[in-house]
Amino acid sequence: MNAPENRPPRTLPRYSATFDPHTLSEIRRAAATGIYDIRGGGAKRKVPHFDDLLFLGASMSRYPLEGYREACDTSITLGTRFAKRPIELKIPITIAGMSFGSLSGQAKEALGRGANAAGTSTTTGDGGMTPEERGHSKQLVYQYLPSRYGMNPDDLRKADAIEVVVGQGAKPGGGGMLLGQKINDRVASMRTLPKGVDQRSACRHPDWTGPDDLEIKITELREITGWQVPIYVKVGAARPYYDTALSVKAGADVVVLDGMQGGTAATQDVFIEHVGLPILAAIRPAVQALKDLGMHRKVQLVVSGGVRNGADVAKCLALGADAVSIGTAALVALGDNDPAYEHEYNQLGTTAGAYDDWHEGNDPAGITTQVPELARRLDPVKAGQRLANFLNVMTLECQTIARACGKSDVHNLEPEDLVALTVEAAAMAQVPLAGTSWVPGAGT
Repeated sequence: MNAPENRPPRTLPRYSATFDPHTLSEIRRAAATGIYDIRGGGAKRKVPHFDDLLFLGASMSRYPLEGYREACDTSITLGTRFAKRPIELKIPITIAGMSFGSLSGQAKEALGRGANAAGTSTTTGDGGMTPEERGHSKQLVYQYLPSRYGMNPDDLRKADAIEVVVGQGAKPGGGGMLLGQKINDRVASMRTLPKGVDQRSACRHPDWTGPDDLEIKITELREITGWQVPIYVKVGAARPYYDTALSVKAGADVVVLDGMQGGTAATQDVFIEHVGLPILAAIRPAVQALKDLGMHRKVQLVVSGGVRNGADVAKCLALGADAVSIGTAALVALGDNDPAYEHEYNQLGTTAGAYDDWHEGNDPAGITTQVPELARRLDPVKAGQRLANFLNVMTLECQTIARACGKSDVHNLEPEDLVALTVEAAAMAQVPLAGTSWVPGAGT
């Protein structure tokens, strides 16, 4: 019997950092189909985020509060600048705009129920206001988008606030998409669209080209609603200082700033991953714009884009925001990407936790679909309670951190309570690098 050859051991295959397996598969897909990839969800690349910040907490120089006997307020009022009826919320966490069409009717009802139970507001999204959502939402924000789908003065007057959407964090400068398989009879009727035909939302409003026109439009909306309700302006994080300043000058009561980690129902993958700023990089410039105009806390700042827990909320407030808005996290709380449907996610060519083909309308959880059999899987009462539970936990976590920093109100958190773990995060958040007094970019 021959002796085995004396071969040297083989090294493991090594992938290129530039041409990794996902990049190679995307090149092959594009070469085979000739079309760009469309998906939902937010950015999947790693960018500086809230995990790169830490709270210092209290010790000798500051004393913490006792959670069992010392109160820590979480309430916030939005729209105090001009509105006769500003929105009063029990918690500084709101539900972002997600449309009926991209979401099922059951999901929209569940969002309203959950927000209402937690004492906060929810938002209509593109496509108009549904009776179920209005009926189960004590505080409902009506989005006024470039598409104007479903927009009518009667619904404007039913809203508790109006959010003029100029941009979205996942796609600043781009419009959304709704594929034909999700445009059923009801969606088509609400949006005045042909049933079953793909549609693409406009990327800019048809009747203005700049902030002067926006000021005119805001005045029109105030006249329609009798100056009763707040007017928000939502911008994608791209040039946060100037966009915030121009929104204020146009007359906004509230500025909503959405970072690139925010989700979307459907757009090009290249948009999601390569356009816009992480929300961590956008908050401080927006706050600075408000301060320079003498409007910080007078015009409220709501930030969104990858907010997942109470620590994220506390960090946003410490950096100068008044409230946050959640979208993807809210859908997960309802039951999106639930491992209970792992077998069905596998049949769709993906796995629970990675499913992002929301535009196709085949969501096993019944959330991002218009297929009646799938949508009926979501019980809006139970899903709404899960969302309320999640919002309550986020609020308690935020309170816990605020008390640990010696604050009797979560809005008393400040940049001095934070340090950064990386140079990038320190520069973006304008707080010291941990263990030093150095704030990159702040000068000597």
